[in-house]
Amino acid sequence: MSTGTVYGLGLGPGDPDLMSVRADRLLRQARHVAYFRKAGRSGQARGIVDGLIPEGATELPMEYPVTTEIPLSDPGYNAALSAFYADCVTRLTALTDAGEDVVVLCEGDPFFYGSFMHLHSRLTGTVPVVVVPGITGMSGAWTATGQPVTWGDDVLTVLMGTLPEDELARRMADSNALVVMKIGRNIEKITRALHSAERYDDAWLIEYATMDAQKATPLREAGTGVTPYFSIVVVHGQGRRP
Repeated sequence: MSTGTVYGLGLGPGDPDLMSVRADRLLRQARHVAYFRKAGRSGQARGIVDGLIPEGATELPMEYPVTTEIPLSDPGYNAALSAFYADCVTRLTALTDAGEDVVVLCEGDPFFYGSFMHLHSRLTGTVPVVVVPGITGMSGAWTATGQPVTWGDDVLTVLMGTLPEDELARRMADSNALVVMKIGRNIEKITRALHSAERYDDAWLIEYATMDAQKATPLREAGTGVTPYFSIVVVHGQGRRP
């Protein structure tokens, strides 16, 4: 019996109309559909494809053991996630060893800060793995502002809000266009770093880009506090143009 294939399907930033033709085709032909979710939730990736999964397909929810309950610096965090990904691989390979293909739903692009990367590194060399790229969340976010994010020779920097404040400020000052992800509880730190880099007045906060609840607001008008999980800060470049 031939070994099945695991497909990492990039679903794009949230609007199902932004899925690729290939991702849509593979999903509609799927017999087994896996996706990540927080315990007690339906899962964002699963929500994107609601109504698109074939009747009779087996669904395999993969529930994170931790999300924000303990800090990233806690050794227990990596230990719990490592065991979780190993268990996910065991579940997937049980299907592929039986000759079954499995699609794994991935928000945005599978190779851009996504959970699928941790499966990919464990599966590669063991079973066939195919990655289907998708539109990133940041692309949906800057499009929501109605402005180009880069011009001419602009340098675009993608930052994680979890970085130390001084490093955020330094990198913000050194780049033309900015995308800051993992906002959440880091919004006040990010705001201070933008002030230090003199980029605050040009920053936008985009929530739920391309989704029904999409909201794009200049950061100075948005206030502070905990922002939704699907939030991105964008600072547009103002570089060379004809």
